[in-house]
Amino acid sequence: MKHILSEVTERIRERSAPTRYAYLQRIEKMSQRNRGADRMGCANVAHAFAAMPKEDKFKVLVEKSPNIGIVTAYNDMLSAHQPYAAFPDIIRAEAYKFGATAQVAGGVPAMCDGITQGEPGMELSLFSRDVIAMSTAVALSHDVFDAALLLGVCDKIVPGLLIGALHFGHLPCVFVPAGPMSTGLDNTEKSKVREKYAQGLVGRKELLDSESAAYHGPGTCTFYGTANSNQMLLEAMGLHIPGAAFVHPHDPLRACLTRESVRVVLENTLNNRYMPIGKMVDEKVIVNAMVALLATGGSTNHCIHWVAVARAAGIIIDWADFNKLSQAVPLLARVYPNGKADVNQFQDAGGPAFIIRELIEGGFMHEDVQSVVIGGLRDFCKKPSTDGVKLTWTELPEESPDETIVRKASKPFSASGGLRLLQGNLGRSIIKSSAVPEDRYIIEAPAIVFDAQEELLEAFKRGELEKDFVAVVRFQGPKANGMPELHKLTPPLSVLQEKGFKVAIVTDGRMSGASGKVPAAIHLSPEASAGGAIAKIRTGDLIRLNVVAGTLNALVDEDVWKAREVEELDDAKRFSNAHDMGRELFGGMRKNVLSAEEGACTWL
Repeated sequence: MKHILSEVTERIRERSAPTRYAYLQRIEKMSQRNRGADRMGCANVAHAFAAMPKEDKFKVLVEKSPNIGIVTAYNDMLSAHQPYAAFPDIIRAEAYKFGATAQVAGGVPAMCDGITQGEPGMELSLFSRDVIAMSTAVALSHDVFDAALLLGVCDKIVPGLLIGALHFGHLPCVFVPAGPMSTGLDNTEKSKVREKYAQGLVGRKELLDSESAAYHGPGTCTFYGTANSNQMLLEAMGLHIPGAAFVHPHDPLRACLTRESVRVVLENTLNNRYMPIGKMVDEKVIVNAMVALLATGGSTNHCIHWVAVARAAGIIIDWADFNKLSQAVPLLARVYPNGKADVNQFQDAGGPAFIIRELIEGGFMHEDVQSVVIGGLRDFCKKPSTDGVKLTWTELPEESPDETIVRKASKPFSASGGLRLLQGNLGRSIIKSSAVPEDRYIIEAPAIVFDAQEELLEAFKRGELEKDFVAVVRFQGPKANGMPELHKLTPPLSVLQEKGFKVAIVTDGRMSGASGKVPAAIHLSPEASAGGAIAKIRTGDLIRLNVVAGTLNALVDEDVWKAREVEELDDAKRFSNAHDMGRELFGGMRKNVLSAEEGACTWL
């Protein structure tokens, strides 16, 4: 693996050399300037600190103390972000102890895919990432900050904050998570109720009771979807206080870790430790994030988001890099949906610290990288604890406390990682192989073509899908309608699979970080709205999805396939996503967005 790790990293470095060099030059130029309070005009400075207490103004203007900018995703509607209400006061009080100041520089929007799933608002979800990045830039553009603390947890929020922060790469930054909610209804039981509801075996009350028992308090959802994959990746990148990812919002340890983030970010502003985020996040750190994703069977969404994150740092990665690494990175964790455990059980079994330690010691991860703490990535292999005042970190047991959840690198669940690249005459796509039973690694069946997820759901209700088939759900890419998650298709397809039918889905849309046991070739690029081959598929065409070979093909005569034209949506369908729920405001993003494999960026 060390050879492959070096090979992929070097390939990325060579590919990125011009853009990374230009990025680092920009950081260097920005870091050489005088601090904002000394450089800017008097009226500018007066505006920036007008609302500050007099003693804080004295610290910033006379004592020239560091000023921390807080960018927060707080709102009191979403469980994951509701705990952030108290964080600014904690941060300000801690900064004061070190003779520094802190200001809430701005807020970023935080939307929940769980709320918008299957609704028109979901078509804003992917693009909200770039809105968050821009909001981060607006907050930090006041340019009076010596460092930044970034408060966000969920799906698009962390990638958006990270993209925004990397565009202010001269600033030291630390990410401050809020933690997962306590364990509620078992995720497997929740899925069973969803399947029963899809079959009409239980009603809305039973379904709502089940969902409310699963999602019941402050913190992130407890399955290993995009939100919790975010936290794993930030630990592997060294951007958290070590061990901060999966501590409950109300655990006393959480407040201690938040206070520690203040000390650490201030430490990184000092001349002898000046560690801006743009220099820290280099090619090796990006590769470490990719490895952590693969080793834990994390969210497929990050095959889009981390491409965009890397681009923000002048680094160019693609799905071939993920695929090459995946063939050699062992699968070391099984957390729902690719296992039964939730993230709290994952944490109790060693969590990110156990995984990172095993990856480093097995030669699967770069150890020689910078992190927000002086000790480097090795500090992220330890477990934090507190006596209520002081933080300490201790070494983990050598052996796995629960081998059904985490494994040593010498005894993995699988010798290869959790994601695979599929390619063929339909284009390039990603599949979450770790969640798919091996007897479903090869699916060959006739296509049934749908232009919207609602069409599939209606066909299921009419009983038209009781057979082997591949659901082709097209015109769901970034250009078409913002690439919504199609997670509501999982229960009916799971029902059909449980009945013994061979089923799969092929789509240019997303299936979420909770992609489950139904084979799903997702993010297919080029998408239908860009003239992709998925728009050539006709109902009845034989489709072969092969995880083992890494292929995805329409088994159509080659001459017929070449001659066949791509279908286009009729006007009624094409404009159905252009209005209501604010979708008009995102028309420019749909028009200019890059492909999924290019990170679905709207800012390049």
